[in-house]
Amino acid sequence: MAGRMKLEIAESVEYLEKTMKHARSAAQKERLLLLWWVKSGEVTQHQELAARLGRNPSTITRWLQKYRQGGLKALLEVKVAPGTKPLIAGQVKTALEERLRAEQGFGSYGEIVDWLQNSFNLTLKYATVRRFVRDELKAKLKVPRPQSIHQHPQAINQFKKTFAKR
Repeated sequence: MAGRMKLEIAESVEYLEKTMKHARSAAQKERLLLLWWVKSGEVTQHQELAARLGRNPSTITRWLQKYRQGGLKALLEVKVAPGTKPLIAGQVKTALEERLRAEQGFGSYGEIVDWLQNSFNLTLKYATVRRFVRDELKAKLKVPRPQSIHQHPQAINQFKKTFAKR
């Protein structure tokens, strides 16, 4: 049979309850619950903590070690991966924004891909450029809808007149 867990928790039971209610994520709530169980005396053994939380005992050991070394702040700290560096940034992004705002603009996303390759030696996929322009820059290509060269101006005017009457 395992002995009692030796852990001194500085926070009060009331403080842990209050913090648990205001926790931002499930991971934080789970770790606060671990401390609350130990502080209130509800759980006294390491294996029982692991079983109640549905975690591996090594995870519980790691959390308790974090608490012993850095306190509550270290235990609740959730590390986030930094992510990748943006492919279009700095002066390239500024130049692209200016060109999109210009009167001439671009005829297609393929033109933007070619322009980035020629101007900045930056090779990007069509889908990457399209997503960046639409989602990140919130820009649209300034291209008029295609019109047939066989259209008659009189027929267009007649259509406008009859369509408006309905």
